[in-house]
Amino acid sequence: MKRQAAGFTLIEVLVALVVMAIMAIMAWRGLDALMKSREVAQTNIDQSARLQTVVAQWEQDLRSVQDPGESDALAFDGASLRLIRQHAQGLQVVNWSVRSGALYRWESKPVQTVAALEVNLLRASQLLQQDSGQLRALEGINGWQMYCYRGNSWSNCLSTGNVKTAAPPASSASGAPPSPPSPQRQALPSGVRMVMQFAPNSGFSGTLTRQIELAATP
Repeated sequence: MKRQAAGFTLIEVLVALVVMAIMAIMAWRGLDALMKSREVAQTNIDQSARLQTVVAQWEQDLRSVQDPGESDALAFDGASLRLIRQHAQGLQVVNWSVRSGALYRWESKPVQTVAALEVNLLRASQLLQQDSGQLRALEGINGWQMYCYRGNSWSNCLSTGNVKTAAPPASSASGAPPSPPSPQRQALPSGVRMVMQFAPNSGFSGTLTRQIELAATP
């Protein structure tokens, strides 16, 4: 009598296929989790690099602050920090602002005349959201505060600081009345501290504090 060759039953084949399918699903989930972890890590690295670049630019702007003698070299209104900085081609107006959960930076073209500087200052104060010159520097910002170092202490830059008194006008030899004195201006602080709050889902936690000493100006 011829013996029939042994083989797998249909149930055994189905069980084997189910086991292989489960193992494939588990392997895919593990690979998917690994890829997602890698993407999250790369996103965090990119965000940290972006933040460092933005902070470095902010510090560079403040290190280059220049008092023009006619207008406030630095002003903060709670949402925007406007400053005048020295540029190789003249004086430049820079405006940092926080709105709609993002940090923006705007800069004017460098100019060499007082009239052109006043135009840029006016444009910075009336800056519109659709201004194409703005750079969306950083996402996930809830708000920020700016503190100025004046009189051996830190205070909110919104508070009134030391007033810089303009030099009295010189008397005219021809007997003409002297020109009216320049309006009083806020004295440039010797240091600025920034405290920035991050949004919960920004990839950052808590707040960021940076402070920088300003160069002495005459």
